Amino acid sequence: MRKGPLCLLWVMLSIGAPAHGEESTEGSHSTPLSLSAGGQITELQQRLKDSERLREELTQQLQNANGERETALVSRLRQENQRLKLQLKEAQSSPLPRLLTDQQQWFVIGAGVALLALLCGIFASGGRRQRRQWLN
Repeated sequence: MRKGPLCLLWVMLSIGAPAHGEESTEGSHSTPLSLSAGGQITELQQRLKDSERLREELTQQLQNANGERETALVSRLRQENQRLKLQLKEAQSSPLPRLLTDQQQWFVIGAGVALLALLCGIFASGGRRQRRQWLN
């Protein structure tokens, strides 16, 4: 650290220390230390009680809000659970299990259409082979 700021800090501390130690010369406007401290203590105790009461109220409100939110969540989960149970019963009661998924069904349909188009093309040409030449 440079000496300039260190010396400046030392001078400021030495000047400020006596200034804080001085007492006020006006005795009529100041209250005795014990009375003002006692008043502050009672005021702080009252503020503490108010803060504790407010904290308890807020804690209670938070618990109520959490309880309502959890109740709504639980009811929604119960409804979904009932819906899934019904789907399971329907799936188990069906006589034939599904062999193909929707995606597989579309693939099979597409393959069938392609095969049908190939057969139509073969039959449309009459089954005869013609020699095709490019005209230049």
